[in-house]
Amino acid sequence: MEKTNTICIRVLSLLFLLLTVVQCVYAHDARQQAAWAVLNIGLTDRSSGERALAVGVLGLLANDPQAPQLAMHALDDPKPEVMAAAADAIGQLKYQPARSKIKEILHSNDEDPVIVLACARALVELGDEEGYAVYYAILTGERKSGLSLTERQKKEIKDPKKMAELGSSFIPIPFAGLGYGAFKALTRDDASPAQAAAAKMLIKDPDPKTKEALINASRHKSWTVRVAAVDSLARRDDPSVISELEPRLSDDKVAVRYTAAAAIIRLAELQNTSADLRHRAAAASLK
Repeated sequence: MEKTNTICIRVLSLLFLLLTVVQCVYAHDARQQAAWAVLNIGLTDRSSGERALAVGVLGLLANDPQAPQLAMHALDDPKPEVMAAAADAIGQLKYQPARSKIKEILHSNDEDPVIVLACARALVELGDEEGYAVYYAILTGERKSGLSLTERQKKEIKDPKKMAELGSSFIPIPFAGLGYGAFKALTRDDASPAQAAAAKMLIKDPDPKTKEALINASRHKSWTVRVAAVDSLARRDDPSVISELEPRLSDDKVAVRYTAAAAIIRLAELQNTSADLRHRAAAASLK
């Protein structure tokens, strides 16, 4: 009898545990279903602004198989702000199958900076160096091929309204705590925010032309561009640019001076470490 009671208690305990697990799973699924219901409303909203917001947050769903498919679908939206949000989400999701589609959109919408920059960011996130070419063009005013940007492209980049459409995510790291309006007030040159942001996006571009472009940008008339360029040169970890950065230690803007100082310290340390390793290797080979 005692053995039977023990078995019954164990069975009841297992049933209780199973019921608890089922309830937890159901509650979890119910929460997800409720959340998806809210998001789906945004994804299909009549307002392009609402759709863009809903599409943009898909980048948070790296482990959800629906997210990249929904973002791909949004690339066909007729509104540029939705297409741009979709490209951004795809870049965050690192969804490689979208690469050719992103390039197609980039080439067919090359007069719209909102779409162009979103596609460029996505390509950089996907490991495609074509994205860097866009930022090089913004920073220098010409393509890597040597061709100049069209007058319309230059005008769009200098248009504050268009740049505002890009949102705070386009503002370069040194000024990320500022809203677009505050950041814009720091510069007289409408193209400076775009050029500064472009400099930040070129950190990992291996093209030697980009190194020269960043060095030139470190002498730009806008201090915001100079800061971004010096910061980017530091993060490229190439000590050969130290001599190019030294004049910035006496820059008339304190932000540039401090950034240059930190850049030179960082690069000199890398250079010293590299030299030390070479000396140790040479000494070891003599033993």
